[in-house]
Amino acid sequence: MSALGRARSWLYVPAHREDLVDKALGGAADAVVLDLEDAVPPAAKDRARTCAAARASERTWVRINGSGTPWAEADAAALAGSGAAGLRVPKAEDPAAVAALAERTGLPLHLLVENARGLERAFELATCHPLVAGISPGETDLAADLRIRDRAELGWARARIVTANRAAGLPSPIASVWTDLADTAGLAADSATLRDAGFFGRSVIHPGQIAPVHQAFTPGEDEVARARSLLASVGAAGAAAWVDADGRFVDPAVVAGALWVTELADELQQHHEPGRAAAGKENP
Repeated sequence: MSALGRARSWLYVPAHREDLVDKALGGAADAVVLDLEDAVPPAAKDRARTCAAARASERTWVRINGSGTPWAEADAAALAGSGAAGLRVPKAEDPAAVAALAERTGLPLHLLVENARGLERAFELATCHPLVAGISPGETDLAADLRIRDRAELGWARARIVTANRAAGLPSPIASVWTDLADTAGLAADSATLRDAGFFGRSVIHPGQIAPVHQAFTPGEDEVARARSLLASVGAAGAAAWVDADGRFVDPAVVAGALWVTELADELQQHHEPGRAAAGKENP
């Protein structure tokens, strides 16, 4: 299982702020996104790029500047073949351009769908190159382009992106950022809703958002225990569908869901330290 499908929190940090980069890399986030795009002013682009290339590691992804900007070519050149886990590609809408970027850099690409054209081509983007690791919505830009005033009305667009990922054999998409830093209860509730709608993991913009996101996307002990119990009944049943000892109707689809829960729990246990979610309560 790759970071997409395993990392619960993806902490954005402006790459020209070396102090914040160091703090993020020493913090509780499962993955760190070194940002070269929106969080970096034009005068600091070169410095951010240099820092991102120097700090590249299996835990860091780099959000590059979009195709057609003055910085896109330099970003690709600096990060090609680097030790970064992959690149986040903003405003992805052209499958040919995405494939060319993959060939140029040799890195996994996480595509952000931020306009109507990209949404319309979601499956094409997801399947345009083997290095495409996943596609996710960038909801602020997407809502603006679609002229949607209430982001709660993006449900149909989210579902389309979920479907494109799974139809392409990719992990579940990563949920977009929650911008109200003071409303951690809202973040927790919204993350649980998106989890139930087919998302896994969430981009965050503050260390204080990590703990509620980890809570939402970590299977609970009771859920894991039920899944293991159900899987243990498979061998004894000897049938395509059956009712287990707890009175649950079980068929292959139910088994597949239980298997995903247990595999996810095992992956999280292996790759993320116990208690790390609680550590996400630190202040920036």
